[in-house]
Amino acid sequence: MSRKIELLAPGGDVEAIKAAIVAGANAVYCGLDTLNARNRAANLSFEDLTGVLRLAHKYDCEVFLTLNVVVLEQELPSVIKLLNKLVNSGIDGIIVQDLGMFNLVKKFFPTLDIHASTQLTTHNEGQIHFLNKIGASRVNLSRELNIGEITSLTKLSHDVGILTEVFVHGALCIAFSGQCYSSSVSVGNSGNRGRCSQACRDEYEVTATGNKYPLNLKDNSAYFDLPELVEAGVDSLKVEGRIKGAHYVYTVVDTWRKQINQFVETGKLLPDDSNLHKVFNRDFTNSFLQGNLTKDMFIDNPRDHSVKHAVDSSGAISVVQIQHVTDELYTDKNQLGAELEKKIQYLSTAKLPLNIEFSGSINTPLSITAFVGDDSVGKNNKDAKVISIHSKAVLALAGKSELNEEMLTKRFKSFNNEEFNLTEIIFTNFDSGLSIPFKELTSLKNQLAFLLNDSIDVIPNIEVPALSKNNKTSGKPTMSILIADEKDLHLCDSTDADVYFKLPESFKKNCTKYSDLLKANPRLIPWFPAVLIGKDYLEAVKILEQVKPKRIVSNNTGIAYKAYEMDIEWIAGPFLNTTNSYALLTLKEELNCAGAFISNEINRLQIRKIARPDNFKMLYSIYHPILMMTSRQCFFQQTVGCKKPSIEDGCMLKCEKATTITNVKGISFSIDKQKGGYPSIYNDEQFLNLDVVNDLSDLFDEFFIDLTNIGAGSKAEQDKVQLIKHFENLLQGNEQASTQLNEMISISTNAQYRQGL
Repeated sequence: MSRKIELLAPGGDVEAIKAAIVAGANAVYCGLDTLNARNRAANLSFEDLTGVLRLAHKYDCEVFLTLNVVVLEQELPSVIKLLNKLVNSGIDGIIVQDLGMFNLVKKFFPTLDIHASTQLTTHNEGQIHFLNKIGASRVNLSRELNIGEITSLTKLSHDVGILTEVFVHGALCIAFSGQCYSSSVSVGNSGNRGRCSQACRDEYEVTATGNKYPLNLKDNSAYFDLPELVEAGVDSLKVEGRIKGAHYVYTVVDTWRKQINQFVETGKLLPDDSNLHKVFNRDFTNSFLQGNLTKDMFIDNPRDHSVKHAVDSSGAISVVQIQHVTDELYTDKNQLGAELEKKIQYLSTAKLPLNIEFSGSINTPLSITAFVGDDSVGKNNKDAKVISIHSKAVLALAGKSELNEEMLTKRFKSFNNEEFNLTEIIFTNFDSGLSIPFKELTSLKNQLAFLLNDSIDVIPNIEVPALSKNNKTSGKPTMSILIADEKDLHLCDSTDADVYFKLPESFKKNCTKYSDLLKANPRLIPWFPAVLIGKDYLEAVKILEQVKPKRIVSNNTGIAYKAYEMDIEWIAGPFLNTTNSYALLTLKEELNCAGAFISNEINRLQIRKIARPDNFKMLYSIYHPILMMTSRQCFFQQTVGCKKPSIEDGCMLKCEKATTITNVKGISFSIDKQKGGYPSIYNDEQFLNLDVVNDLSDLFDEFFIDLTNIGAGSKAEQDKVQLIKHFENLLQGNEQASTQLNEMISISTNAQYRQGL
């Protein structure tokens, strides 16, 4: 087999990156101490990153930087400053979630390779086209996909020039990545900002099925699925684990490296995965990859399974036997640790020592010699290099601008930076009282910077112009409502508001039910969900083609791309989680988007800073059930139980179960499922934000209320006609409406709006 299969390793800190390099990783992904989705990892300073790049490239290992969080408007200057540094750093790619980052990179920093993060929930072919259009060179496909789905998306990606990567080992989220708000809602730490509190690993009151950890999945391992992944054409095999230590990274990457090498050389697999069980794991599953979503994916313990696996595998029964097996396991772990320590002891990411020597006399060129890699000038060292440059003009007697030590030191001190430790500037052979034209000195400095940058042109800082803030395009904000059931069609007669109809996430093949409904009720505006996989995406596209609506709302960028192709006006839904001006620009400029819901995760001041593009609407949801997570797995298997051994197509289309789970703090959450939808978990409180109407009516064109029953759980259904009336009165300035709404919706919160990100 001739094509390269990249093994992509996590690097939570410098030691873990060294471990990945010596274990045979082709690439590592790591984050700085800001703007990355693993704040709990140690992460790197920019100086660390510079050293890591130098070390990794020495061993032909690429480095990708995670900038995979949503970006706030006030952070954009810092983002731009960082991008200006990264373009000259030698970084091999940046991993991005925020749509605004794509716009910035494509326009102003096109030399940066941009990868679409798993947080973008990429799972259908329209999304591949979307990502290609906005500038992605690589995409991390959703962990929930099976081999068949991965194969078809990889083929399409290659057709448009995009590489694909797939997670093959490490922790599994039960929720769709990028679509989990549990941490944000429950404790105010957003997963979209790298602060996930891992509610899926929390303990809950024992469920009817006897489980204390009903949301806890086993870890992912595709170790024995390598042939299928190779056959699928996947370019990169990605190991999860940026909050894991160097020992874990070394063991897992080394084990995978040997497996890949064995398969490449012989076409066969190594049968032994025992080393993977010797480091932290929650036992293993490959069920997402195999498309077999069984109860066996769950484990009722989120902690390390390595000891239990060793004991179970050995057949040990007595206390003495169990202790012996445990001791052997820790001996093996220590041996692996010692092996790692020996391999990385001489790897250094320290700044390179740099000495600069100036020399010259009258009527000779000014000479600059840089000694790189050793703090002893001229010392014979195989890793050191010497760079010599000379001015075109000769030195002459100085007039007013003499080249003296103070001036030259000031001009060249910028070489003391993240990459170089400028230890000494030497003037031993430099005569005083001389000068050359100022432009010659500037040219010499630029030439030295070029040569120190491995003869790659240094890209000057880009000044990104500030976006001008535009006022709202219309007068008072209007109201819109969302329904999801034909039984609520009568609400159209109760209001002049725009009425959106929520389409499910799954459809019967070739069924025209929803096309017929939308045709028969032209006032309904189709509302497309965030997740549409495989045939469900194709059926959703058919609805667009059959109905040809004038306008839609889409929470899925694949459907958005199709609407753009068909010249259908579309609005970006709230689950695209837009938080800054450049995200809005991406949607408008690349996909002709007409408007967007602003994220409900951000607060008043964060919203106020956003600059609206010209002729672009801004919308905001003021009332809705608070979605915490949505999953391709079944939340009912570990809670109320289910007779089916695994999820099948019929589950999506027919199941309408609802239940609750209660955490050990006594807080209950609704587990609910729309017919044709994925099982989802909702907060016990509804989102009700009446403050925003007073605070930001001048900013928004439309306020939205969700009148679906999804997420209501066992709550009594509201009088929807009365709700509509009160919300309309609220927007008209009726002071009593707030009191009436608070009385009707007694269990509510707007905590996200108050605290923001």
